[in-house]
Order: sequence, then structure tokens, then C-alpha cells
Amino acid sequence: MNRKSFIAQSTLAAAGLLLKPSGTFAFGNLFPEVRVPVAKRHFSSAAVEATIAEVLKNIGNRELAWLFGNCFPNTLDTTVEFEMQDGRPDTYVITGDIDAMWLRDSTAQVWPYLSLTKNDKPLQQLIAGVINRQMKFILLDPYANAFYKDPAKVSEWKSDLTTMKPGLHERKWEIDSLCYPIRLSYGYWKTTGDTSVFNAQWKNAALTIIKTFKEQQRKNGPGPYNFQRPTAWATDGVPLGGYGYPVKPCGLIVSIFRPSDDATIFPFLIPSNFFATVILGYMAEIFTSVYKDPAAAQNANALRQEVAVALKQHATTTHPKYGKVHAFEVNGFGSYSLMDDANVPSLLSLPYLHAVPPTDLVYQNTRKLILSPDNPFYFKGKAGEGIGGPHTGIDTIWPISITMRGLTSSNDAEIKQCLQLLQTTHAGTGFMHESFHKDDASRFTRKWFAWANTLFGELVLKVYRERPHLLKA
Repeated sequence: MNRKSFIAQSTLAAAGLLLKPSGTFAFGNLFPEVRVPVAKRHFSSAAVEATIAEVLKNIGNRELAWLFGNCFPNTLDTTVEFEMQDGRPDTYVITGDIDAMWLRDSTAQVWPYLSLTKNDKPLQQLIAGVINRQMKFILLDPYANAFYKDPAKVSEWKSDLTTMKPGLHERKWEIDSLCYPIRLSYGYWKTTGDTSVFNAQWKNAALTIIKTFKEQQRKNGPGPYNFQRPTAWATDGVPLGGYGYPVKPCGLIVSIFRPSDDATIFPFLIPSNFFATVILGYMAEIFTSVYKDPAAAQNANALRQEVAVALKQHATTTHPKYGKVHAFEVNGFGSYSLMDDANVPSLLSLPYLHAVPPTDLVYQNTRKLILSPDNPFYFKGKAGEGIGGPHTGIDTIWPISITMRGLTSSNDAEIKQCLQLLQTTHAGTGFMHESFHKDDASRFTRKWFAWANTLFGELVLKVYRERPHLLKA
């Protein structure tokens, strides 16, 4: 059913929610049941189901309520595999239609459930299991971005010209891959007070992250990582022997790939370096408070400070229209690119990641730039407007970028616009997608993309808690 059909049938819809015996909500024929049946769900959380029920009863916009009921639990319904291994929780999380676990996606997929863990011990264990599994993967290879649960599974990227180990799905070096698990660990600790995830494995993984970041500052040569792929798709390849274009060491950390899994042009990726300063601070606090290891804390803090100073020196430029703004990528020689990509970390997402205050003047200037046609990957058409990226091509908009715009806004009208855009571009599926064409939302990529679904749920839940008046109609 497409958007036009929804509108045509709207007068026939039941006005209220009907609670099915199965415990799921239905909205009559207008919004069909698309959530996975109860018996086929991978994991059920009492706290998540109670939250869904509460929010749905209080959203006046029936379609938005339906979307929330489908999207918010999608990660738990379809992507998680929980078990106990050696007496500790272990959770493998696929990204959706790709049977592999990304360190980035798996964190983002469960992050919105953190606030619900206090009253749901099984949900708390599930997230602890994600952290435990992530640390195993980091120790397997800190330069990889995606992994398999079964190390015997053979990747479609097995022929990539890099050090492919058993258990790797893909080996694209991205700073954010190592940042996200620390964000999840810190958020889990602060929310639950549980320190059980901070064992020797966690500490070894954290020290490995610091070591890897230092290697990729490239003060003593290019380091041990390189990557090439025989392909005609330019953003999947890395030039100059797989090490990328040259950088001038300045304290920043090289990221050969963006969080989109596309290759960087100038390898100092600014949003990811900002993210690194945040998680290095988290590590320092954990080393101090949990491990009682001041030397490890000092090591993390020193690197955090070095990257922060380099960001002040190299991350900004003056735009003739917007004033002082953050560049997207730089190389330390003075070259830079002005754009933003939909994937997180992005320049748009910096306040969401606690990297800069939302009122920061440079951020606000940058926000105006990247949410305008002056960002080469900002697209506007008949179906909607928002940020995309090279990964899905020209004229494609990512719902994640629209959601992130709403999550980082304090303006009612802007948040409302984001909700409306998300509501009108799901193409009748009841779920978010990776991207859609700016002129036709039915031309979308990835029907099953759990990160986009759960992040949308995070936005609706945030609005429900902080600005419920925006959900009344």
C-alpha cells in the first residue's frame, strides 16, 4: 500500500486503537499488521512493550503511532540472538537484511532501550551481552567494521586486499567502529550502575582502541592497516596502495572509511575525531572509577586532549556565507571538504553524541550550511528533503538524517517537519529505510534496516517525553 492509498482510505479508518489478544496494536485496514508475530520475535521486553502501549495510547496521529509501534521494537523483534556463554551474557546483533554485526549499528540499534533497563533485567542482560560480544570482536581485529557470529562463515568480501581473518564480514577501518562500543558501555554503566561488563576483556579492548587510534595518527608512518577492493564502485576502493591520500600528522586520527562505509577523500574525518574525544573521556572515567588505574586514565586523557587541540587548529574554516564552520574532512595540509553525510557520526549529529553543545556558534553555522543546497549531499524534491551521501547515490535522502535533524533540534516547527517527513516517506511499508529518492519515496533502498527503525523510535519517544504536544495530531 502506498502513501496515496493511505490518504484515500483515511476516512474509513477507525478513530481509536484496538488492542488485539496477541498484545499488539492494530489500526484497522488503513494500517495493516506488519510487525513480526509474537511467536516469531527474537526477544521480548516487558519494558519495551509497556512503553509502546503507553506511547500509542497518547499519540493523536494514528499513522505516526503505527510507525512507532512497528519501528521501535524492530531490533528486538528481528535482529538479536541472546545466550549465556561461560556464565556471561552474549548478544549477537545483525544489521537487518545483512547477516553480520556492525560495531556501529549494533550499538545504535540497542541504544534507545537503555532508559528502559532499570525495570527490565532481561533487557539489561541483553545489552550487557552486546557489549561483551563487541569487546570480543574488537580484540579479534580493531580495524574491522563488521563481523560474523560463526567464524566459519565465508564473507562475500573474502577477496578484499587486506588481512581478512576468520569471522570478519568486512575490514573497513572507521574510527566510529571503536567509538560506539565505548559509548554503549558508558551509557549502560551510567544507566544501570552495573560494572560487570568491565572485566579484563573490556579493559584489553579499551587499551587496544587507544593503541589503534595512536597508530592511525600516523606520526611514525602509515601504520599496519591498508585496504583495497577490486571494484568499479569508487567509494569502496582506497588509493595509493590502500593507505589513502597523504595526511600531515597533526594529532588527528585517520579514518580510511566514513560511517557510511564509503572511503574518505581527506582521511582526517572531523565528525569521527570529535566522537573519539568523547569516548576517550569516557574511557578515562571508567579506568579511574572502575579499574582504579590512573595510568590508563592518563593515557586516554592525554590522547583526548591531543585530538581536541588538533580539532581546534584544523577542523574549522570560514565560509563566505555562513561564517566559521566545521569542515567534514581535512588532510592537515590545508585542504578540506565542506559537506555532510547522513550516517552518524556526522557534523549534524555532534550534539547528539555530546561532542559539542547544541548552542555552539560554529555548530549552528555548520548546521545552516549542511541543511541547505550548499551541502552537495542535501537533496530536496517532491517526496521530501534531507541529507544523503555517496553510498546510495545522488538524489537519495536517508531517513536517519531526518531523524537526526529532529533529535538535534530545539525548534518545535523543525521537529514537527521531521516527523511529517518520516511519516510520509515510508512508502506504505510501516518501516524506515536506508534511503529514498527525493521525488519518489517508493524508490527506496533496504527494506529491513534496523538502525533506521530504532532511531526513529528514539525520536518519537524523546518527543513524547519532552514535547508531547507535537504528537497530538
